[in-house]
Amino acid sequence: MQIGKAGPAVSRISQAYPERVEVRGRDLTGDLMGRLSFTEYFHLLLTGREPTEDQRYFLDVLLVAIAEHGMMPTNVTARMTLAADPASLQGAVAAGILGAGPVVLGTAEECARLLDDAQQRVAAGEEPAAVAADIARGLRVAGARMPGFGHPLHRPLDPRAERILELADLRAVSGRHVLLARDLRDAVAAAWGRPLTMNVSLPIAAVMLDLGFPSETVKAVPILARTASLLAHLAEEKEQPIGFLMAARAEEAIDYEPPG
Repeated sequence: MQIGKAGPAVSRISQAYPERVEVRGRDLTGDLMGRLSFTEYFHLLLTGREPTEDQRYFLDVLLVAIAEHGMMPTNVTARMTLAADPASLQGAVAAGILGAGPVVLGTAEECARLLDDAQQRVAAGEEPAAVAADIARGLRVAGARMPGFGHPLHRPLDPRAERILELADLRAVSGRHVLLARDLRDAVAAAWGRPLTMNVSLPIAAVMLDLGFPSETVKAVPILARTASLLAHLAEEKEQPIGFLMAARAEEAIDYEPPG
């Protein structure tokens, strides 16, 4: 029994033939290999189109920005998984990615949806600053968190977010989504009665949307970036094991209380 609605029984990504591999209508060995960088190839795979120079540049910027952030739970999980099963590199990577949710990896996808919804209101005739203020007030009154704001370490500014916005301005790609992100920063400060850190997730979403990426593709960037970071941590784990050390420290840090 089929569950859910199915689309056409078609894939437009790739096909392997005995004598060649075709990817997005291009010959892998005869065209793509040796011509495209991995970033350009990732864009082609993700969207079906080769990137413009700005799209390639900012994909690189964003991948570099979000890849590594220290001993995050994703990296700790991956290291301890590899310590428990040294032959399962892929399992350790998978364990890390499975823990890469909005709390650890960020809310870039949620930010993209918020910006898309806000832009629909702007397109209908509302002013961007007024839309931003209404969104911020509504979330504040509801006691909800504001996607793209707040950080446990980076205060008052997230240096990664500021650099993304700076580069977007320098390369003249800042558009209506970056403008709205800045309006949201002002609106959040007004609604919460104090400035909140705009974290890296909102500029990632805003710049990608201004460069023409669909909102559904935004989360792919932090996932790919953190995969590279996980592989680095796991390579180090093989050379300098600390997975069991972290597990031991966790056990030392937690007191046991018998049920009473």
